[in-house]
Amino acid sequence: MDSRSKVSVPIWKVQLVRDGKAKTALRTITNSADAAAIVIPKLAGADREHCLTVLLDTRNHVIGINTVSIGTVSASLVHPREVFKPAMLANASSLILAHNHPSGELEPSQQDVELTTRLLEAGRLVGIELVDHLIICEQAHFSLRASGRIPW
Repeated sequence: MDSRSKVSVPIWKVQLVRDGKAKTALRTITNSADAAAIVIPKLAGADREHCLTVLLDTRNHVIGINTVSIGTVSASLVHPREVFKPAMLANASSLILAHNHPSGELEPSQQDVELTTRLLEAGRLVGIELVDHLIICEQAHFSLRASGRIPW
């Protein structure tokens, strides 16, 4: 018999917890304007950067919205792990990332473009497609997909 003492290790159970509901007129996302219509009400008037994901099933039906992070007036910490974890738990097939620019500048920063590239790569690895990355200002949006910065 082994003379080493036994060590207790935790046994984990991972769950997705519903944190509420959001009303939306759209069920299916067909373009960036549809996605913007869902996230603009959640981001309108925010004084700091908020980063959200819209989780989609195989038919591009919205199955959930998740707040990834809330940052400062000019930055939000976003890591692929935090973006894809809720998508995996919800069995999402794809997702749309959206964040606001409280400055009112719609043009994506270099960090926005770099984050998009990292999320595209991570999504390919885990089998969850990044459909778009939206930047929201007031009632307007910028789509990195529509601008050609996310390849089809």
